[in-house]
Amino acid sequence: RPDGSPVRPSDYLGRKLVLFFYPKDDTPGCTTENKDFSALMPAFEQAGAAVLGISKEPPKRHAKFTEKHGLLAPLASDAEVGGLSDALGVWTEKVNYGRTYMGMVRTTYLLDADGKIARVWDKVKVKGHAAEVLQAAKAL
Repeated sequence: RPDGSPVRPSDYLGRKLVLFFYPKDDTPGCTTENKDFSALMPAFEQAGAAVLGISKEPPKRHAKFTEKHGLLAPLASDAEVGGLSDALGVWTEKVNYGRTYMGMVRTTYLLDADGKIARVWDKVKVKGHAAEVLQAAKAL
């Protein structure tokens, strides 16, 4: 949340919830993914699904990113060690050009109205992903 207050999946009990984990604000793939989810927000609402984007970025950076791109999907920061992305294993060791570092694996979870995981998309490819998640949310 822009004010830095905590968000928990349990805040959404009683409605479907899409959690999309992405690596970094204002990078090409992450910007596209956030814009795609934002463009479909009315359809997600109509399907009874809330959407929440999550990265390790701080709330102030999320606020700038949201304002710069007119994003509608709310963003949450999961910067604490042992947070949700750590617990789910989506914050993990990555290797790029021989360099090893910790990073977010682009992953999306669809939770049912009881808060149970209904579907997981691992190592997401951005193109068409938000629309695919919307179809799954409608079918749930």
